[in-house]
Amino acid sequence: MMPSPTELIIILAIVLLIFGGKRLKNIGSDLGGAIKGFKSTMKETEKKEDVIEGEIKASDDNSENK
Repeated sequence: MMPSPTELIIILAIVLLIFGGKRLKNIGSDLGGAIKGFKSTMKETEKKEDVIEGEIKASDDNSENK
């Protein structure tokens, strides 16, 4: 069940009153930085996994050739 556009506007107005514009900007900026850091960490992890899988495959190929 999705809220209607009117309900979303009311929720946004209440959040703006509670936190204020400057604080919401800081929260958004911090959240964006956290998401960017998470994505870069995920990419690094995938690269490391690819390298490890390549090394395992290479060692398996070498052991089969002996």
